[in-house]
Amino acid sequence: MSAVPAKYQGLRSFAFGDGPELADELLDLVIKGVKTATCSTEDEPNTSTPGEQWIVLDGRGEPRCVIETIEVSYRRFPEVDAAFACEEGEGDRSLAYWRQAHRKYFGRLGRFSEDMTLMCERFRLVEVF
Repeated sequence: MSAVPAKYQGLRSFAFGDGPELADELLDLVIKGVKTATCSTEDEPNTSTPGEQWIVLDGRGEPRCVIETIEVSYRRFPEVDAAFACEEGEGDRSLAYWRQAHRKYFGRLGRFSEDMTLMCERFRLVEVF
């Protein structure tokens, strides 16, 4: 188990994605500095505010790094732009890939609709454990 430094004790934690494989894939992109944004449905309990720090877990639930929220905005699915899609860092980083991957992801969760509102978050990597 990765030890969480004392200064981060008490932070909320989460894993990206909806399963161990995706959690590890997206975490790797964060650690490499490729993924600097994420989105979720507007009604998820893990809403964030600028300045808030989070412990990111790997696919086994082990703490791997800390990120800090820089910006939060709310957009409908079709309003997500190419710049945000690129910052999410997935696939070829294009808007077309982002839309296809997120239709599948939110579809698996039973939550997709073309006019859904997303919480779009930009973040920075603070520390890797």
